[in-house]
Amino acid sequence: MKVLVLGGTGMVGAHFMESFKNDGAEVWGLARNSASSRMAAIQDKSIIRCDILERDALMRVMKEIKPDIIIHMAAQAFNGDSWNLEYVTHTTNYIGTLNVLYCAREVVPEAKILLACSSAEYGNIKEEDCPLVEDRLLKPHTPYGVSKVGVENLGRQYALNYGMKVFLPRMFIHVGTGHPPATAIQNFARQLALIKKGVLKPEIHVGNLETYRDYIDVRDGVKAMRILMDKGNPGEAYNICNGKAYQIREILDMLIEISGVKVDVISDKKLFRVADEPLLLGDDTKIKALGYTREYSMHKTLEDVFADWESRI
Repeated sequence: MKVLVLGGTGMVGAHFMESFKNDGAEVWGLARNSASSRMAAIQDKSIIRCDILERDALMRVMKEIKPDIIIHMAAQAFNGDSWNLEYVTHTTNYIGTLNVLYCAREVVPEAKILLACSSAEYGNIKEEDCPLVEDRLLKPHTPYGVSKVGVENLGRQYALNYGMKVFLPRMFIHVGTGHPPATAIQNFARQLALIKKGVLKPEIHVGNLETYRDYIDVRDGVKAMRILMDKGNPGEAYNICNGKAYQIREILDMLIEISGVKVDVISDKKLFRVADEPLLLGDDTKIKALGYTREYSMHKTLEDVFADWESRI
């Protein structure tokens, strides 16, 4: 079995590569030339430098490898950053995905393809809308969310029109090791690790702590998405979530307890988002019906994330 992971140096992509390698598959990862901060520490020769926006280069990679499975995690993946990176977000996510599907159709039309869709597609929701089910009307209100609706619709079109095996996981917030400090949990963990080492003063700067989010350990997410490719229906959306929401304040309290440091928590308005749903909670009934079960507790996930940051700084 040959597996090509686009975005192979990102957090989710790297965990996919490890998962398939553990099963004895031949695995290649794709990463942009500009992903230098990640590439610098990677000696793995199975990582290929290629940008999904360069269709001819991507076509050459597809022809050389002829993958049986394509995991597409390459993206401008940060919802909050998409306000300042609107053009990059839409181009990378939509046109990049179109290139992936086009090349796969030309070279390996029988391959299984997993496209990273997102809970941000649900958009402007109210608490009474939760838990969110897959057939709910999508009303995205961020550039990132809009781009991911486009990604999902492209995948559905290729599944319906060309009979391709395109799988559509609506990924809620995945948490794990090897992630940059671009999300609240990673930023909290990094600050606490720096405080513990005496690099920063014992104070942590935070944005809105009152919202609730459905988090899933990246290892559980990868397991769920592999089950989806084995047992799910192409062209259908499946929530990849835990079905439980945690207040971000609760997450911070757990991380502070895990770190063992005493800190002052300072609210910073610059860290507040333009739009921030009070609750984001998914319904996991559909993915559970395929046989998925959760393995990692929230506390265990946070322990591993904090330990990862301690080792990195």
